[in-house]
Amino acid sequence: MATIDLAGLTERLREFDINDLDMDNIGVWPTPVKVIAGILVFCLVSFAGYWFYIKDLQQDYEKREKKEVQLKSSFESKAFKASNLEHYKTQMAEMEASFGALLEQLPKDTEVPGLLEDITRTGANVGLDFHSISLAKERAAEFYVELPIKIQATGPYHDIGGFVSGVANLPRIVTLHDFKITPAKTGLLNLSITAKTYRYKERAGG
Repeated sequence: MATIDLAGLTERLREFDINDLDMDNIGVWPTPVKVIAGILVFCLVSFAGYWFYIKDLQQDYEKREKKEVQLKSSFESKAFKASNLEHYKTQMAEMEASFGALLEQLPKDTEVPGLLEDITRTGANVGLDFHSISLAKERAAEFYVELPIKIQATGPYHDIGGFVSGVANLPRIVTLHDFKITPAKTGLLNLSITAKTYRYKERAGG
């Protein structure tokens, strides 16, 4: 069995002078130099192959992997929506019906005086004494118009509570804001409050 004389190879490398190399005749180079040169060439070729070819392929592969994940997620989402399409249609019909019911609770312009009467009657039924009740300036939002109603009244604490509860139970949508209660005569309180009702804002051409 052949053995490698490492000591000999090492000694030959020590005695080697790179200036003695004949670049036109690589075959006569010492064996250790040819081995080292071969390893260097192999490393350079491998690095160049990776850098100029395999690296681009790897990056392209990673991009395609990410794209595949995105496409799978998109497909699953669309498949889920498609399988639930009828359910969504039912939900949409229910929402449109609920929306229509809410619109029916919004007063039309001609109904606002009647709403003021309802608010006044609600307060009178619980014993409040009204000083003033008047419409403030409308405020237009994207889908509706807000109609503020300024209310000034006096009454006992429990009557004020009954008034607030009664307004909340009116058939039309009315919300109460800006509560302010201050002491009045013995056993009475001054109430300042803004009631807001809403009117659907029809779009141009609607």
